[in-house]
Amino acid sequence: MKITILGAAGGIGQALSLLLKLQLPKNSELSLYDVSPVTPGIALDLSHIPTSVLVNGFSGNSAESALKGANIVLISAGFARKPGMNRSDLLKLNANIICNLIEQIATTSPKALIAIITNPINTTVAIAAEVLKKAKVYNKNKLFGITTLDVIRANTFVSLLTDKNPEELNVTVIGGHSGVTILPLLSQIKGDTLLNQENINYLTKLIQTAGTKVLEAKSGGGSATLSMAHAATRFCLSLVRALNGENHIIECAYVEGNGEYARFFSQPLLFGKNGITEYLSIGTLSTFEQYALDNMLDQLKIDIKIGEEFVK
Repeated sequence: MKITILGAAGGIGQALSLLLKLQLPKNSELSLYDVSPVTPGIALDLSHIPTSVLVNGFSGNSAESALKGANIVLISAGFARKPGMNRSDLLKLNANIICNLIEQIATTSPKALIAIITNPINTTVAIAAEVLKKAKVYNKNKLFGITTLDVIRANTFVSLLTDKNPEELNVTVIGGHSGVTILPLLSQIKGDTLLNQENINYLTKLIQTAGTKVLEAKSGGGSATLSMAHAATRFCLSLVRALNGENHIIECAYVEGNGEYARFFSQPLLFGKNGITEYLSIGTLSTFEQYALDNMLDQLKIDIKIGEEFVK
């Protein structure tokens, strides 16, 4: 099993590389790429950790060497959001980076599962899909926007309010991956009287604004890198388990589904050896959640359209 990380020298990329070096199955291969010349050194540094995961590092203008034979490609390359920067500002920096890397994937490892971390995910996934379409290698069951960070934040915040064990929670989060497009389905958590409507309103806002709070707390020194690396590791390991034949692997991710709500939408997915095997129902929503869903869709569709039109 070969996992390639594009953007491996960044804040997310380095932490993600470390976590995967420690947690990937025995005899996996971890391939690191970044334009930064320090990337081979990062790989060498990681290689001194005594696990059987082989690590190689590549730098320069081409990711081809890192991508050859990849089963899964994780993309964290790009610029992080800074305080005062909105998602449109971020897109101007990251759209061309995503285009370039996806073009290289389409040429070098077109059958790989592709999981995008680079923000703004609502738009970068749409960009990736259009680039893959132009290259005639697009498979919607193999392209993901990783929204697991919203899930783990929801698990954490719910546990702090209710004293539930966060490791036993797995909150479904639907929609997109920014602001009001993030919708945790807290009404589906059963058996806790503390999750009244007042607290659900509070938690929903807390989950939606968590990324901005981290930006502010880091005072311009970075975004949510460590928690995102953990979230991406969880998502990647779920893909690995499914590729290795394990059944009943379910994660939420931002993907092109059946278009019931928007062309791209985060929802629960069942994984298999070829990526997504089933798009699962989001279940019954409360009145509050249905209202939030209805009112997010215009923004989500705008974000998607920007990505579609960027490539045309």
